[in-house]
Amino acid sequence: MSTTAVPLRPIAKGSLTRLWVGVAAVALAAGGLAWAGQRGVEPSPATFLTRNAHEAGVVTTESGLQYKVLEEGTGPSPTAADVALVGYKGALLDGTVFDENPQTAMPVDGVVPGFSEGLQKMKKGGKYRLWIPPQLGYGEQAAGPIPANSVLVFDVQLHDFKSKADIMRMQQMMQQQGAMPPSGH
Repeated sequence: MSTTAVPLRPIAKGSLTRLWVGVAAVALAAGGLAWAGQRGVEPSPATFLTRNAHEAGVVTTESGLQYKVLEEGTGPSPTAADVALVGYKGALLDGTVFDENPQTAMPVDGVVPGFSEGLQKMKKGGKYRLWIPPQLGYGEQAAGPIPANSVLVFDVQLHDFKSKADIMRMQQMMQQQGAMPPSGH
């Protein structure tokens, strides 16, 4: 048996370095493309809320509502039997604003459960950010521009609140005054 020797040509100086630099560039490019592809993907509500719970100042209630006090108010908090005068901006996690009102009256028990719970934590003049999980918002139902299973993000300012009974008394007094003839005739 005979062995034939095949002469190998020497590798040009720097070729191996160029090869490894090329391999590293391809790996970085692939990693960058994978990262960029993930940026457009919204996290699931559970993933977002789990991450958000660890952010500074965020409080998670037993029901799953998350809130952050942006500015503390003073005095008592409204109850479910009250009507609150609030300013708010509601958005989705991607920043899409679905509703906004600088000042509106709303019954505390007449809104989605997470918003009601958040209002009852606030004091007059307070500003809060609420993260309402789907089960405390609209759940599996889409509501206008709000897709099903959405986390709702609200910036809320509580201007004032009154009990429904006080509002009824004020309305009755105004009706009685309107029905009375003007004095002096």
